[in-house]
Amino acid sequence: MSVVTTPDRCRRQHVTVLFIDIVGFTTLVEELDCAEVRELQMEYFAQVSAVVRRFGGVVEKFVGDAVMAVFGVTGDPAAAAHAAVRAGLAVQQALRGRLLAGRHTVRTRVGVATGEVIVDLDATRDGGQGMVSGRVVTTASRLQTYAPHDTVVVCAQTRQITGALIAYQELPPMTMAGKPQPVELWRALTLEAAPCILAAA
Repeated sequence: MSVVTTPDRCRRQHVTVLFIDIVGFTTLVEELDCAEVRELQMEYFAQVSAVVRRFGGVVEKFVGDAVMAVFGVTGDPAAAAHAAVRAGLAVQQALRGRLLAGRHTVRTRVGVATGEVIVDLDATRDGGQGMVSGRVVTTASRLQTYAPHDTVVVCAQTRQITGALIAYQELPPMTMAGKPQPVELWRALTLEAAPCILAAA
């Protein structure tokens, strides 16, 4: 039976959304038996989920090789944005050089975006499909698609909020489907607090 959320169980707020996927996953699964694919997915999802939870995020869903997580459903939005970027960097650090399913190394790319959403309070839990609704979800997904391999790419709003604590490198703006103007992209560089923001030459 489906659950219908009443308007009083929804609220408008700012959150930060993280998307991560495996580079070349489609090619990889073509080479594997379905049992190996499942083993790899389960190990990968477990690694990502553990890091997301450590930084206070909630895993909204797994789709194929993609993971969507939400930060800031409760608590300070600025702290949530910082936690989301650090989580993205930490996931990549945890997976770097690690063998999944016993023999496969993976490379990932991460997109992080901050913005206003409608939060479904009844779905704010791991696996809570439809937890948040808003264009920031699409933005984070698109950023992940455009991110270079093994990088965390954030939107301008996320960079603005976290720039005093995380060092960034400005990337060339990207034209994204459905966006009327090119979107500013920033690559997160360090896990440690850093006072500088690096601009592209």
